[in-house]
Amino acid sequence: MFAKYKRKIIYSVIFGAIVYLGLSFYASFSQLAVAFGKFQWLMFIPVLLLSLANYAARYLKYQYYTNVLGIKIEWKMNMLIFMSAFVMSVTPGKLGEVFKSYLLKEQNGTPISKSAPIILAERITDFISLIMLSIFSALLFGYDQRLIIVVGIFFVLVVIVLSSKKISHYIIEQLEKIKFISKFSVKIHTAYDSIYSLIKFKHLLVAIIISLFAWFFECYGTYIVINSFGIENLIHVDIFASTFIYGFATIAGSVTMLPGGLGATDASMTYLFISLKNISESVSVAATLLVRIATLWFAVIIGIIAIVFYQKISHRNLNELAVQ
Repeated sequence: MFAKYKRKIIYSVIFGAIVYLGLSFYASFSQLAVAFGKFQWLMFIPVLLLSLANYAARYLKYQYYTNVLGIKIEWKMNMLIFMSAFVMSVTPGKLGEVFKSYLLKEQNGTPISKSAPIILAERITDFISLIMLSIFSALLFGYDQRLIIVVGIFFVLVVIVLSSKKISHYIIEQLEKIKFISKFSVKIHTAYDSIYSLIKFKHLLVAIIISLFAWFFECYGTYIVINSFGIENLIHVDIFASTFIYGFATIAGSVTMLPGGLGATDASMTYLFISLKNISESVSVAATLLVRIATLWFAVIIGIIAIVFYQKISHRNLNELAVQ
């Protein structure tokens, strides 16, 4: 499984390099160099720490979900499994994060069909929290929030459908009429039972509250980044505008299902810095690159480190796991 995604990760890195090269051309290399030269680099340390706070909060949600499903695993190993999946952040729609389910199966035999719905629940609660943050900040910032509301309604409808056994069982029954899908009938029902448990009101509420804190940490990191350029000292981007820009750009990148939202998130963030706050192209691109390093590529690096530790502690070779 891991080997299967290695090539996709490499392709994503190359694609990311092309995207950033394009943004650099757009902003002019010389002007971009000037912008980076004016950045207060010591402020990047708290930005990275805020990203770590985001990962810690999301781990708590993941641990909470494994407890809800009755999946027994030592918390330190569970944390390594969770962080190892960060390397899959640059897979389309983060679908590669099902890697966590493969590792759980290796550790304690948990069926993938039982644990994989955790990834869906994580994505749903991530989206809902980002939409809530974006709508709230848009109201205070005075920006049109109609598009975010439309996306929000879609995810609310998804939750409503999944939380209704009658509707979901009807959909599953219709899908089971397809010969190929009928072969996986038992696994589909197991997966649905898991997701149904995870999105019960109490569990959904806990997960959304944790997610709100998690994603606000990165919104605040964006606020620090954009306000740390000396040449822009006459422009102050408040926390509400920063939250809206980061939240909207992240949502825009996610709905495209592109690896890590590459291209869509970056272009959206740059455009919003320029159009909403009248920030120069060079500073907007520089800020976007720094935010993406702190919130995307920093996670990938942590994922690589976690995989090394996981293999050392568990005495398992992930390439052999892929063959099996």
